[in-house]
Amino acid sequence: MDRPSAVERTLREAAPHQVFDVLRSLIERRHQAVGVELLLADYSMSRLQPVGDLPHTGAPLSVHDSAAGRAFGAQQPHCVSDRAASTTTVHLPVSVRGDRLGVLSVTLPGGDGEEPAAGVLEDLWGYADALAHEVVVAERDTDLFLRARRAERLTLAAEMQWQLLPGRSCAREEYSIGAQLAPAYAIHGDSFDWSASADDLVLTVNNGMGEGIDAALLTNLAVNALRNARRAGLGLADQAYLADQAVYGQHGGSQYLAALLLRFDLATGNVEIIDAGSPRVWRLRAGTVEPVELEAQMPLGMFQDTVYTVQDFRVEPGDRLFFVSDGVYDALSPAGEKYSLRALTRVIADTRLLPASQVPRAVLEALLGHRGSGGPATDDALVVCLDWHGRPGAG
Repeated sequence: MDRPSAVERTLREAAPHQVFDVLRSLIERRHQAVGVELLLADYSMSRLQPVGDLPHTGAPLSVHDSAAGRAFGAQQPHCVSDRAASTTTVHLPVSVRGDRLGVLSVTLPGGDGEEPAAGVLEDLWGYADALAHEVVVAERDTDLFLRARRAERLTLAAEMQWQLLPGRSCAREEYSIGAQLAPAYAIHGDSFDWSASADDLVLTVNNGMGEGIDAALLTNLAVNALRNARRAGLGLADQAYLADQAVYGQHGGSQYLAALLLRFDLATGNVEIIDAGSPRVWRLRAGTVEPVELEAQMPLGMFQDTVYTVQDFRVEPGDRLFFVSDGVYDALSPAGEKYSLRALTRVIADTRLLPASQVPRAVLEALLGHRGSGGPATDDALVVCLDWHGRPGAG
C-alpha cells in the first residue's frame, strides 16, 4: 500500500479537498511522523502559508529566513534537528515541472543531529512529488489550496489575472522560466503566458492598458485570442493579427494592449519575435547586459487590419533574457531617475547567479528599494526571466 505507485493511486481516489489529509495519514503510519504540514507560497512569493480550513490557524513562514524557505529556495530537502524534543523535521520542496508550489514539512521522532536515512528521505521526497501533482489537479475542483496561498484578499481584477496565468516558473532541459507580478494582490492588466511542444516554446508578455476590471477584461480577451490562434496551429504573425482584430472588434481602438510574442525553436535556439507595442527585452550574455533592439509595431487592437512582421534573433546556451513591463522600466526614484537608466542593468548583473525562478522576485524587491518611500506603485510591475540552456547535442 505504501509503494509510490500505490500512494499515487490512493491520492487520486481521494476527494480533492482531502488529498493532503490522506497523504498526512499515510506518512504518519509509515514513518511514525509526529507532525506533517503543507505550506504553499503566497501570491507575492514572500511567505509560505499553511494549508487548512479558514481562518488559518498556523502562522505563515518567511520564504527568505526560515528552514522551510531554505528548502523552497534551493529546491532540495532541508533537515532540522531538535534535540530537546528528540525530533527531526524534514522540509521538502513541492514542485511540478519547475513550478514551485510550496513545502512539505515532516517531523520525525529522533533528534540526534543526523539526517534521516537516505531511504527515508527518498520516500518522503516521493510523497512530496506525488502531492504536488495532485494539488495541481485538485485545484480544478476545490478552493482549499488556492485560499491557502492568500495572505490577504485579492481584488477582483487580480483574481481574474491570476486565474489566467500558466504558473510562475517552468523548467525543461532546454530552458528555465521564472515570472512574477507586483503588487500581487491588486494587479491590473500585465500578464504572461507560455506553452511548449516537442519542437518549440511560445512565450507572450503583455503590458495591459487601464486599471481594475477594464484592464483585466482587456487582458483576458487578448490572451485568450492569442491562445485560440496558437491552438489552431497558426504562426506568430497570424496569432498577433487575430488577437489584434479581436481587441479592435470589441473596443474599436479605444483600448489596446502592448505585447511581445516569441517562438523559440528548441533544437536550434532561433527565435521569432513580434514587438507589438512595448514590453522591453534585455539580454545577459557572457556577463554583459544589453537591450535587445526590436522594430516596434502597433499594439494589439489600436487599429483595424494591422499587419505584423516577424523578426528573428538567436539565443545561445548560457543566455538569460529579461522581459519587463513599463511598471518596472519607468519606475522613478525619489530623485526622479528611471529604474531603466542604471538600476535595472545593475540588478540584472547582481542576480546572475540565482536560478531563473528566483530572479523576478529579487528584481521586484530591488525595484521597491529604488522607489524608496515615494508611496505605492502607480502601475503593475511584471518581470519574466528566461534562461536558455539549449538542447543537449543540438548544433
